[in-house]
Amino acid sequence: MKEYLRFYIDGAWVDPVSPKTLDVINPANEEAFARISLGSAADVDKAVKAAQAAFESFSRTTKAERIDLLQSILGVYQKRYADFVEAISTEMGAPQSLSQAAQAATGVAHLAKLIEVLQGFEFQEVRGTTAISKEPVGVCGFITPWNWPINQIVCKVAPALAAGCTMVLKPSEIAPVNGLLFAEVLHEAGVPKGVFNLVNGDGPGVGQPLSSHPGVDMVSFTGSTRAGVLVAKAAADTVKRVHQELGGKSANIILDDADLKKAVVGGVRGVMGNSGQSCNAPTRMFVPAAKHDEAAAIAKAAAEQVKVGDPFAADTTMGPVVSDVHFKKIQGLIAKGIEEGATLVTGGLGLPEA
Repeated sequence: MKEYLRFYIDGAWVDPVSPKTLDVINPANEEAFARISLGSAADVDKAVKAAQAAFESFSRTTKAERIDLLQSILGVYQKRYADFVEAISTEMGAPQSLSQAAQAATGVAHLAKLIEVLQGFEFQEVRGTTAISKEPVGVCGFITPWNWPINQIVCKVAPALAAGCTMVLKPSEIAPVNGLLFAEVLHEAGVPKGVFNLVNGDGPGVGQPLSSHPGVDMVSFTGSTRAGVLVAKAAADTVKRVHQELGGKSANIILDDADLKKAVVGGVRGVMGNSGQSCNAPTRMFVPAAKHDEAAAIAKAAAEQVKVGDPFAADTTMGPVVSDVHFKKIQGLIAKGIEEGATLVTGGLGLPEA
């Protein structure tokens, strides 16, 4: 088992103030493959103070300096690409093909696009007799989810670096290893000490004190509505800026003139690739009533083409859901649907056959 028991604060790997550990579970075999430390308010305070100290100088860096830094980060990330693929598939169960082509690839895409945008971005402009200056907001607190982990980390961290902000990141404790790898990337790329800090932990232990800390000027959260409400309440007393993306599954509405087979098959595949765990997964399909039975037959055939298995097996197209908690929740929803009159056409309760 790999141990990641330190946090990245002020440019160094440091021990937690109060030792407390959590096993990270591989959902494919339900075995612990790594162990992390869970942080506390004291760790958050250390990280925020480091970010505050670094803001004075980093906020004054030039656009050219930040572009060079982001290009260095992109180069190191690409060098470590295979490590991100392995970590993501191991800790949250995405098939290796999905981690390779999409999950880890989002890190490259965000960094490359950010560099492109920053090159043409103007921080000062004059409109008539008014001069407008865009300035970094300050210290940012980032709380990210497990379902597209490095995607959400990079799409918060990279713009903050481009703007001249400093930050503290709390990755999901369910899938934390890719975040730790990203800290290593930033360190190797030469991000100045204190600009980026990482404290692992859960919502009550780290998320709440990060959201409420008076030294944090903005908090950005991606996750559930329930947790988002808690973040907003925690941030309210210090009147900090709050940015939230609260995920929810998307409806898939197929109109009467659509190519039914193409649309239904595409919808089913859109759900299965990340085990239904993407916030834009088209998990509710609406079709014209007259085409219901035909659509159900097409969906059944498409679902039965999905190969559930080990994320690292070449023929696997759908890995496990991320945890036993989520598996039980899904099982409960299936049972409830059947109880309320839904027709089960394939799959159903219990684990798939090995």
